[in-house]
This record gives sequence, C-alpha cells and structure tokens, in this order.
Amino acid sequence: MIFKSGRYSGYIRPLSIILDLVIIHLLAKSFFIDKIHFLNYILFISLSWVFISIKSNFYEVYRFTQLIKIFSLIGKQVVLFGLIVFAFFGFYYDLEKAPLEVIKYILIVFVIITLVKLTIYFLLKKYRTLLGGNYRNVVILGLNQKTDQLRKFFIDNSDYGYQLQKTFNFDTHSNIDIENVFSYILENEVDEIYSSIAELTEEQIQQLITFADNNLKILKFIPDNKEIYTKKLDFNYYGYLPIISLRTIPIEYPFNQFIKRAFDIIFSLFIIVGILSWLTPLLGLLIKIESKGPVFFKQKRNGLDYKEFYCYKYRSMKPNPTAHLHQVTKGDQRITLVGKIIRKTSIDELPQFINVLKGDMSIVGPRPHMVSHTHMYAERIDKFMVRHFIKPGITGLAQVTGYRGEVETDEDIINRVKYDIFYLENWSLLLDIKIVFQTVYNALKGDDKAY
Repeated sequence: MIFKSGRYSGYIRPLSIILDLVIIHLLAKSFFIDKIHFLNYILFISLSWVFISIKSNFYEVYRFTQLIKIFSLIGKQVVLFGLIVFAFFGFYYDLEKAPLEVIKYILIVFVIITLVKLTIYFLLKKYRTLLGGNYRNVVILGLNQKTDQLRKFFIDNSDYGYQLQKTFNFDTHSNIDIENVFSYILENEVDEIYSSIAELTEEQIQQLITFADNNLKILKFIPDNKEIYTKKLDFNYYGYLPIISLRTIPIEYPFNQFIKRAFDIIFSLFIIVGILSWLTPLLGLLIKIESKGPVFFKQKRNGLDYKEFYCYKYRSMKPNPTAHLHQVTKGDQRITLVGKIIRKTSIDELPQFINVLKGDMSIVGPRPHMVSHTHMYAERIDKFMVRHFIKPGITGLAQVTGYRGEVETDEDIINRVKYDIFYLENWSLLLDIKIVFQTVYNALKGDDKAY
C-alpha cells in the first residue's frame, strides 16, 4: 500500500478563523444596543474578515514561517480590519461612535488575536519538540555546502517537525545507485525528498521527479544554476535557505481545504435531503421490481493517499461476479433497463454524495477507479499516482472535457491524468462551480460516453 503520512492539519486554521471571529464579535457587543445593528455588524465583518484574510494570506502560517513574517501578516491585517470597521461605522453614522473608541476596540482585538496566534504557533513547536508529534520524515540527496546547511537546519530546529533520516552523497567516489535511494525512501516511509540539483544528472533528476509523482512523495529542490522544467514552482525560505517545491497544490493550503470541505458538505446535504430522500424509495422500488438484489451497489475504489474506500451507486446491473473486475462497455448485457436510464443521465452516481458527506470523496476531483484498474494504471501510466494527492470526485475536469466513462485506449487514460493534474495544480472554488454546472448541462443534453 502506497501511503503518505505527516500531513499538515486541516483543522488548525479553520478553528483559528472561528476563534478570531468570536473575539472580534464579543468585544464589539458593547457597541450595540439594537440587535439588528449587531447582527448586521456580525455578517458584514465576518464576510469581510474572511475575504481580506484570503487576500492577505493571514492564515498561511506554516512550520517554517518566521516570526517576522507572522508580525508582517498581523500588521497588514490590522490595517485592513481597521478600514472595514470604520467603513461600517461610517455607514451607520447614527450609532455615533467616537473614532478613538473604535481605534481602541481595533487595537484590543489585535492584541488578543496576536497573543492567540503566537500561542498556537509556539504550542505546535513545543508539541513537535517535546512529544515528537506532527513530524515529517525527510531525506537529502546530494552533499555540498547548501545541503549541509539544510541538514544543520533540520537538526538544530526540531520544533519545525522534520526528522532527517539520511543524506545521500552523489559524488564520483560514492557510486550510489539512485534506485537504491528509491528503495530506502519506500522502506523507511519518507514523506519529503530534498534534492540538490547540482549533484544529480539531468537523467537522475527526471527519474527522481517520476519516482516522486508515482509514489506520492513530496519533492523539493535546493536551487542552483540548473533549470527545472515544470509548470509551477513554489518558493519558500527555511531559515535563510531558499527551497523550491516541485508542485503547488492549492487544495493543500488549510484555508482552501476548509472552503472546499464547506462547499462539499453544504452541497451534498442539499442533494441528500432535497433529492435522495424521495428519489431513493421510488428508484429502489423500480430496481427491485426488475431484478433481485440490493438497491445500492458498493465497490472498493482508491482515494486520497491511495487509501481504499467503498464507493456507492444505485445498482444499474444484474448482480454478477465480474462487476468488480470489468468496466461497463457499450451494449453491456449486464445493464438492466432501469440501469440504462439512470446511467445515461448519471443518476446512478447520486449516492456518492453520501461518500462526500463521509469525507471519502469530494464533489469535484479526479474520478476514482476500481482497485484492480488503479493498480494496473499505476504500473502502466506515468504520473497516474499524482491524482491521489487529493480526494476523488463525483465529477471532474477530465469528465466534462470528454474523458468520462469507459477507457478504450491508453490515450484516454493519459489525457484523463493530464486534466486531473491540471485541476490539482489550478484548483479554485470557481473552477469547482464551473465543473458542477458543466456536469449538469452534459447530463441534461446527454453524453455519448454515458452508458
């Protein structure tokens, strides 16, 4: 099983946002006698706070973020927050609040928020140092002045949560085979690979990129004069040492995770309560009348970090022993009459909103494959494993651009992987909404590959 550990917590930042808003609104309560004005303030400030936080990256604080950066974020946020608070009291001028009183409120809010933010930051550091939690296993490829700096950084800064397992020397005397390095990484459950570009040949760099993509390993480069061919590079500092990440995955940012998960929960609850609650009994009756067997069909699929889960669908085929092995083909005799209708309109996929609510899937993401097919494609199709960096989806970019349904040739799955990687690297909530609308439109007009 290919598995990845040591992920950044997806809960810390959403909880920080909620805590900050509670502080803001509790301290503001004394300003208002009229409940309507107070509710208006809560709504306006909450929406504005979330918006400016996204724009200012106020909650994008990581284990390698320096204190000076945190104070810089706080300074920017206090100015923006001050502007929106004065904008509110300027609009509701009848509240007659003195400017000094408002300024005092803003400063008190930010003193408390700063203390909370720093407390969380230092508690996480202590948690990593004293209890060894929230850590990542890392290796360094190459031995030179820069990699030695990074090695010392990891050793001297245990509060960052990196555990250096080994440094590999690739000079002409060491004769290290890169395949042995890959075996070590897999055997020791290494999470992140840090590589010096100068120490590796172009061929080795390409092998390393391919290995990292196909085995769900985070790959980062220590830059020098050699060029890395990639669409996007993410640039950060560990101490004073510049580090380049091979791929930026927007959904990995905790605030984006919060936004996407909130969208998933709200949308799936709407579908489950508004549609599945009455459609399931009616459709279940028709399915039962036509053929014996359960109303729902469940099948093991691979999801986030390659973990297996049961994917739910309305049963559209007669019960058969090959359902978990062979894809549906055009004119497949296993499909029932009811099954033809619900598959053509994609209604059979609706129970997957239960998977979304459970957290196994997202509304939009790479479509999950049967476990047997996933193993096959992982061996045959380059970068296929990259799809498992994020949750699979009910629909996806590949599906709305013509690559849904049966995989007839390798070209189909290669193009599907390309679109999935593009989605992974360019995610936004607007892109998700666009894909959802396109999916509904395709279902209504009919899709040639929906069978």
